[in-house]
Amino acid sequence: MHPIAEKIQSRFPEGFVEVNEWRGDLAITVKREALHDVCSYIRKDPDLDCDYIVHVSSVDWPDDEERFEVVYEVYSIRKRHRIRIKTRVPEHDCLVDSMTDLWMGADFMEREVFDMMGIRFNHHPDLRRILMPDDYTEGYPLRKDFPVQGKGWRDTFDFLNDPSQSPGPLSGKG
Repeated sequence: MHPIAEKIQSRFPEGFVEVNEWRGDLAITVKREALHDVCSYIRKDPDLDCDYIVHVSSVDWPDDEERFEVVYEVYSIRKRHRIRIKTRVPEHDCLVDSMTDLWMGADFMEREVFDMMGIRFNHHPDLRRILMPDDYTEGYPLRKDFPVQGKGWRDTFDFLNDPSQSPGPLSGKG
């Protein structure tokens, strides 16, 4: 096991779920209840020193009991290592703790995850839509059960349903 994963597992044995290492990328999955404590640890521990948040994202696994995966990718500028911390949440309880108190840069990224997937973040300072209109009520566009053409109002766009407006197959010439 990777030394960073061992360190996190020894500190949070009850919250540690699994570790995956592939081509130098380290991904550690933790229980939702341990997420904030693990992130605080990797942020503040001098040996880990993950002082930069790279990205916050989410994955939709519609056939799984814990449908959504929330992924925090962090980096240590001084130690030059990258860690992905993941957790899973069920559809009926899409809620995780915000990491904005640890990394201010998580603010807009968590808002994007909320806006596109519907995952809420406890203690977020300004959890509101960031990409979609405030009055958008048709769901969450990056969920796998969201229709490709959208819901309802896009059916009134005649050009979407008119085959003569289709660009057709790519010829590969040009």
